[in-house]
Amino acid sequence: METIAVCSGSFDPVTLGHIDIIKRGSAVFDKVIVGVLNNINKQPLFTVEERLEMLKESTKDLNNVTIDSFDGLLIDYMKKVNANVILRGLRAVSDFEYEMQIASMNRKLDDSIETFFIMTNNEYSFLSSSIVKEVAKYKGNISGLVPPVVEEALKQKFS
Repeated sequence: METIAVCSGSFDPVTLGHIDIIKRGSAVFDKVIVGVLNNINKQPLFTVEERLEMLKESTKDLNNVTIDSFDGLLIDYMKKVNANVILRGLRAVSDFEYEMQIASMNRKLDDSIETFFIMTNNEYSFLSSSIVKEVAKYKGNISGLVPPVVEEALKQKFS
């Protein structure tokens, strides 16, 4: 049986921490679908379409990774794409409590779907999309934190 993992998030924007988790997941699972959540409760800097394009560009060398978007419950999306694993990255202990709650709820909704956690590479443990946007807004150096396509897009947004 093919193991299909979904790595979901807002990816506003995608960081090298996200890319690290996606790459490492792609080495473990047959297929990884990066699912960009269209969260109507958030005011994103980038449109879903822009985030999809940046992710496609940033993962183009990963043959078993596809990029998609969804709204609603992750579990419903998992069923739609026949996925059986949720792929999540953990940066710090502070992430664990939140992620454990979400994983427990997802398990309650569908106990056939497992959640797989990967510890973020230490060099990205401080990194978040919010921090990157804040630094970029004030013209700080974000090279080495995001893929080149994202660095360029952030410079354009804040010029």
